[in-house]
Amino acid sequence: MTPPGDEPPLPTRPRSKDLSSDDDRSVPDQADEPLLIMTGIVKSFAGVRALDGVDLEVLPGEVHCLLGQNGAGKSTLIKVMAGVHRPDEGTMIWRGERVSFNSPAAAVKLGVATMYQELDLVDGLSVAENIFLGHEHSIAGFTRRAAAAADARQMLVRLGHPEVDPHAEVRTLSMAQKQVVSMARALSHDVRMMIMDEPSAVLDPEEVESLFRLVGDLRREGVAVVYISHRLEEIQRIGDRMTVLKDGRAVAVNLAARETSTQEVIRLMTGRSIEYVFPGRPGVRKDAPVVLDVDDLSRTGEFHGISFNVLAGEIVGIAGLVGAGRSEVIETVYGARRSETGTITVDDRPVPRGSVPAAVAAGMGLCPEERKAQGLLLGEPVSVNITVASMRRFANISFLRRRAERRAAVEQIRALDIRPADPDKPIRMLSGGNQQKAVLARWLERGCRVLLLDEPTRGVDVGARADIYAVIRRLADSGVAVVVVSSEVEEVLGLADRVLVMADGRIVHSGPAAEIDEHTVLDLVMKGHAA
Repeated sequence: MTPPGDEPPLPTRPRSKDLSSDDDRSVPDQADEPLLIMTGIVKSFAGVRALDGVDLEVLPGEVHCLLGQNGAGKSTLIKVMAGVHRPDEGTMIWRGERVSFNSPAAAVKLGVATMYQELDLVDGLSVAENIFLGHEHSIAGFTRRAAAAADARQMLVRLGHPEVDPHAEVRTLSMAQKQVVSMARALSHDVRMMIMDEPSAVLDPEEVESLFRLVGDLRREGVAVVYISHRLEEIQRIGDRMTVLKDGRAVAVNLAARETSTQEVIRLMTGRSIEYVFPGRPGVRKDAPVVLDVDDLSRTGEFHGISFNVLAGEIVGIAGLVGAGRSEVIETVYGARRSETGTITVDDRPVPRGSVPAAVAAGMGLCPEERKAQGLLLGEPVSVNITVASMRRFANISFLRRRAERRAAVEQIRALDIRPADPDKPIRMLSGGNQQKAVLARWLERGCRVLLLDEPTRGVDVGARADIYAVIRRLADSGVAVVVVSSEVEEVLGLADRVLVMADGRIVHSGPAAEIDEHTVLDLVMKGHAA
């Protein structure tokens, strides 16, 4: 904490809209003193301003939602709040006193806990060891493993996940379970403010409800929650107030979450009006040939008897809970996993099981669920990430035709409006939405016949989401067979021509998207049959 001196006077609180409503949320008293006030926060990287004079106020016991497109500055701002980055300019007032969070440890000590979108867990450690990492249960230098495991189990039960074993290595857990461990790790500290960055991104509907119950518990305990999500329906459901960032600036502060329309939020985020709808479905030609045919695929413990086909120009959506086998099925179709039974054909030609090169040669492309870990070469520029699946086209004997490769990448960057439009920019420096566009550009450049998409808009803002939907529709219109896996039922129904619903490793429904609604899909994924 910095000593008092000749600092400028403390900033006055901006007036907030009345948050009273007829729901059951106990809205924070507006007379409460703010827990955190950030004023004029500036942060630059390599001469580029990621934050340009941002103001933010957080009250005790409120859910303050932070919104903005990918690249708007949200991640930088929460890292300033969490002590990861020190601001170049601006002031931070914590519980009435001027502070400087010089490190994450300093922020944690004052009661700021952060759950990042990119999980910061150690795969080789157990669940309990991850939860209490840095503040282990110990006496005289000896770790009390049993006590840590018992406390971890209590926290996991509180989070609605008693099935997670405190002794299990984190590497053995599903993504949803890892998210739960990350939540437990944040809650293991004495928390006054919890920062949640896209906490629902990998959760199924039932797990999202558990998350919302946790957020409600924190509010009732007087803990402030800073909540980041691209799912605007979540914001209106659990948020109290919103701050909207655009190009590193706060373009709106302290908006009432339930009183601000989705259209207005989108306009503030993007600077333009975007209809939050899906591209129209022109309908698949009746004489369209089958491009992808999957027959009787099975893998012990994952899925059984999976059969479906996809016509040229058709989008088939796969809905289901996390763990239902959706991702495992399309990874098996792509050859990343080997099925024990079944056949896969593309354009009536069999594709050897368990071979990614054979799948790519047959005309398949995959945009994986974990794009950073599985779909991107993070140390390479945008151009290489776009052309990596088409290198043979740019090879001349043993030399690579760099100019031709770069020219092809530039064409895709322009076609998909990838920003910044710099083929030499390291891919790791792009926002999530632009990274996903680069993965799509890879398969556009390759000219694939079958495109497999696993959670294509996870962590993607509304503007980039609309762009991605348009690209997927355009691919289908050109005759590509598309398979989309998504945890968002609305996305499956809105984007797909035909829907498959999976439960417990089996397909429990197959039919036109227009003939099924969200309620029926949820009944199917939860119960294995419609109500």
